[in-house]
Amino acid sequence: MRRDIACYMELGLSGAPMNLVFAIAAASNLATTETLALTVDGQPVELRELTDRHGARLHQFSTSGTLATIEYRASIEGSAPLADSGEDDAVDRFTYLRPSRYCESDTLGPTAAAEFGGLSGRELVSAVEAWTHARLTYVAGASQPTDGAVATVLSRQGVCRDYAHVVIALLRAMDTPARLVSCYAPGLSPMEFHAVAEAWVDGAWHVLDATRKAPRSAMVRIATGRDAADTAFLSNYHSRLELNDYRVTAVVSGDLPGEDPHELVVLA
Repeated sequence: MRRDIACYMELGLSGAPMNLVFAIAAASNLATTETLALTVDGQPVELRELTDRHGARLHQFSTSGTLATIEYRASIEGSAPLADSGEDDAVDRFTYLRPSRYCESDTLGPTAAAEFGGLSGRELVSAVEAWTHARLTYVAGASQPTDGAVATVLSRQGVCRDYAHVVIALLRAMDTPARLVSCYAPGLSPMEFHAVAEAWVDGAWHVLDATRKAPRSAMVRIATGRDAADTAFLSNYHSRLELNDYRVTAVVSGDLPGEDPHELVVLA
């Protein structure tokens, strides 16, 4: 299956010195063909690429310009495994059991125990995904960038990152390692960067999407981390900016694959 993905952004900058980091490229070893171009005030600028331990490719540059555009395109054929070693996975299983900025598993511990007590493994993962899907309503703009899983459970609405944070926090509260993945998601509507959860079950990381808005087997990994704080598509430091224009595209060749929310799926 081939997936064609793209992202375009136009940024209004302050003119003051600033540092920007993008996380919009497919994870390392995935892209068959790929282009990434940046201009600042109409002039091409070279990006510095940094790769983290999960294969996320961060593109960084510094500028004091006033207008930046970035355009990324890639075609993905098939899949590729993460580069993590067995030792890395062992560290992950501890790291992704801990509470984090947006996944307050300690606060949600009593809720998780009341709803999922006695469950483990596949049964637990399936129950948490179904519970989150049933109790939340997908409402664009309903949540704030600072909202975590607790705020989402109380408001019962949010967007993809909110769904993922709730799933992750509940699973961690039940001693199941879980983490967040940003991705391109063919079939998603409205089209946007997407966020899903991954849970460690049956000896592997399996992807969970409680929004059920796109087939998981077609998704393309961008970044992996504790929560949205680790996987933002754009970070800026030392000055402010405005996102003037922003477009994301993700399609597959042929028909979209089927999706069974109860099936375990590995996002390579």
